[in-house]
Amino acid sequence: QVQLVESGGGLVQPGGSLRLSCAASGSIFKIYAMYWYRQAPGKQRELVATITSGGVTNYADSVKGRFTISRDNAKNTVLLQMNSLKPEDTAVYYCNANVQPRAVDPVWSYWGQGTQVTVSS
Repeated sequence: QVQLVESGGGLVQPGGSLRLSCAASGSIFKIYAMYWYRQAPGKQRELVATITSGGVTNYADSVKGRFTISRDNAKNTVLLQMNSLKPEDTAVYYCNANVQPRAVDPVWSYWGQGTQVTVSS
């Protein structure tokens, strides 16, 4: 079984910064793309940032230039550095990863439990 555990959320003032971390553990042969999503109250979950196994990144227009996604393949970890935070960034942030648990397995999508980010003065 594979688990994803997020950390680093909290309350921050507008203009501030937070760094989210997501660590994958369990039976892992290979991790492919990793993602950060967010879901604000009353809204659909949206894709925030993507990073491939080779380090290619992509961002939602709403966070370009403010958020940076990175990964440490040796530690099976993905990070999201969030700068210049705005009240509209308030949401529960979820980590998602495409993981092959064993060499004989297909690739499955796994989700973390989410971490709350609140941007407010």
